Amino acid sequence: MCGIVGFCSEEENKGITIKKMADRIIHRGPDQEGYYIDEHIALGHRRLSIIDLDNGTQPMFSEDNNLVLVFNGEIYNYIELKEELEKKNYKFRTNSDTEVLLHGYEAWGKNLPKKLRGMFAFAIWDKQNKYLFCSRDNFGIKPLYYYQNGNTFMFASEIKAFLEHPKFEKVLNKDLIGPYLSFSFTPTAQTFFKGVYSLEPGTNLYLKENKIILETYYDIEFREKHTDYSNMIEQISKTIKDSVKHHMISDVEVGSFLSSGIDSSYIVSIAKPKKTYTIGYDLPKYSEISYAQNLGGKLKISNTSKKITKEEYMKELPNILYHMDEPSPDASIASLYYLSKLASDDVKVVMSGEGADEFFGGYNTYKEEVSLKLYNKLPFILRHIVSILFEKLPECRGRNFIVRRGQKLENEYVGVNKIFSEKERKKILNFKDTIKNREITKPIFDKYKEQSNIVKMQVIDIKYWLIKNILLKVDRMTMANSLEARTPFIDKEVFKIASELPLKYKVSKDNTKIALRDAAKLDIPNESYKKKKLGFPVPLREWMKEEDVYNEIKQTINKDFVKEFFNQKYVIKLLEEHKNNKKDNYKKVWAVYCFIKWYEIFFLDTYKTLDKTIKIE
Repeated sequence: MCGIVGFCSEEENKGITIKKMADRIIHRGPDQEGYYIDEHIALGHRRLSIIDLDNGTQPMFSEDNNLVLVFNGEIYNYIELKEELEKKNYKFRTNSDTEVLLHGYEAWGKNLPKKLRGMFAFAIWDKQNKYLFCSRDNFGIKPLYYYQNGNTFMFASEIKAFLEHPKFEKVLNKDLIGPYLSFSFTPTAQTFFKGVYSLEPGTNLYLKENKIILETYYDIEFREKHTDYSNMIEQISKTIKDSVKHHMISDVEVGSFLSSGIDSSYIVSIAKPKKTYTIGYDLPKYSEISYAQNLGGKLKISNTSKKITKEEYMKELPNILYHMDEPSPDASIASLYYLSKLASDDVKVVMSGEGADEFFGGYNTYKEEVSLKLYNKLPFILRHIVSILFEKLPECRGRNFIVRRGQKLENEYVGVNKIFSEKERKKILNFKDTIKNREITKPIFDKYKEQSNIVKMQVIDIKYWLIKNILLKVDRMTMANSLEARTPFIDKEVFKIASELPLKYKVSKDNTKIALRDAAKLDIPNESYKKKKLGFPVPLREWMKEEDVYNEIKQTINKDFVKEFFNQKYVIKLLEEHKNNKKDNYKKVWAVYCFIKWYEIFFLDTYKTLDKTIKIE
């Protein structure tokens, strides 16, 4: 795992700038650094050595010295591809997957990414044709950002690297605050830094003569395949075992994160790594340590755990938001940060269970389509009128359900963790809210309009919640601790089998991930396969009512610069209601608080005191 940076320009003294950009993300690759500079381009690489420790140095050059490559990720089918390329008479000097990319590009050109199984973001510079080719993996496991200002184009694994380039103009993309408050993350290719874009998953980028061309090479499809249930379980089991086997390829030890649920338990039960890691909190309902230790004991493998205190959580939050690059109110990012820190003391690589819920139907919201068929049969106009009436009522049991079921899915659904409605955004924002949720999700709903509501929700959750939130935090929090995370469920072969599942194999009125649970049951030695999802639970709801956290949040909200963005009185009202047990507003308040802290870090420049690796004068 690594960090890559680069820029195309005609400026002189590129060496100083590219070195600063690479050093800004040194946490992604503390083992080695490498650079390539010519009159047109500068490329930088920070390496975390995982495969072919002695010969995988980058940038790497083709045999004729014309192609220059920087690469972040792992190609899990590189051995098979290497054999295929050797039959085409390509000669290899190393045992690295990096060299497979170089020869693969020579052999297949822009079709190379279609042949890859893995996680990747890479850039190849063609010296002779003065042409840059960049690509990002199918599901966006590895990040890649780009920015253009006049005749300067730059790319990097993390946005913060751009801060070191003199042509980068740091401007807040204020329009994204509204969507952030609803989705709970940045839901667009645009980022909170104006002009900075995230290259979408399954996309190639071409740059020639300062012109950017984007081309999609992969997109998800769902096609039900009606087959015998026992045969489907066998296929799921076989495919996931094959994925885990490929994800175990490494020249260093591979550990695993382990929670109490089915996803990580399934991976650990198949892989049986020597070391596993678990995070918890003092309150029993927020800790999965005992469950993880139970599974570890049955498998006779080591489990190392840590309980995070409230003080640790709040103290580390600014540093965590710095590493995230963009604001995030996801309370579990701190859990993931400490979990990564714990594992990094022992290993360089861990496996993790992300993706199973989105691929196999693991969220309770999906169950509503099955368990509430009777209510859904009521005329939509009737449900819609009741929804409007209930929306005006105070919070009460069942209110959110009735409001939700009285709206068309296309107009209401933005993912499993919606925080603010658009109506409430108007109350909380002190400027015109210009981007509507429907504008963001419409292309997805239009493309998948013939699919069932459950599939539509799955697509939204994969395209937004999984890719733009979950995978982002996994990458940032592990890389902040110089740790590589591998996600065996997020694999194109696993997705293929999951996309063929009939709805009845995904959810019922009583359960989620039906087929996956039955496949996991074959390998998990305890009852984790049927345990309900917790998902890195954090006691923020309780902490926010305690004086120290309450006062910290209140003081932050009341800072003078905050009024540019938020109606401070309204936010304080939400905080007071929560503290006094009138309404459960902790997610709403936390979303505002995290944006403010993030803004302080990047736009009031407190990041200069946060970076523990680089001294910035």
